[in-house]
Amino acid sequence: MTINTNHHRALKGIAMAFALGCIALFTLSAAQAADMPTQLQSAAKQGKDIFMHPSFGGNGKACNSCHHDGGMGPGALPDGTPLPSLNNAAAIFPRLNRKGKLVTLQDQVHNCVAGAIEGTPPAYDSDKMRLLVVYLTSLSQGKTIDMGGKPR
Repeated sequence: MTINTNHHRALKGIAMAFALGCIALFTLSAAQAADMPTQLQSAAKQGKDIFMHPSFGGNGKACNSCHHDGGMGPGALPDGTPLPSLNNAAAIFPRLNRKGKLVTLQDQVHNCVAGAIEGTPPAYDSDKMRLLVVYLTSLSQGKTIDMGGKPR
């Protein structure tokens, strides 16, 4: 079988471009990964700021109004019902509520803001929701995933 020299050169060129593209893609991914911890830390800090301050038009209430010490310590609902810390909140969602409905961490944030805070919940696809979830997830850093588990 005879291979056309021009065709052979074109195939070699395509293979080389593909290889260089893969290397560039890998390098870009490595650079992005190197920046990720700083970006996540920044997002967690912004999420904590939202958590600590009235952010939802809830008569001056913030997440920290019920979830004390930035969610790190036990808290209480406005009616005095005790709440556990949020130390493992991201590790136990998704979970089932008392009625057997599947609830995600975002659902829980939505329900807390609408209920206890009496505010306007952030949209599920909003930056506010993402930043709150990053912060809550940072509280669970290093915890064992226990979907449906108990808050601690």
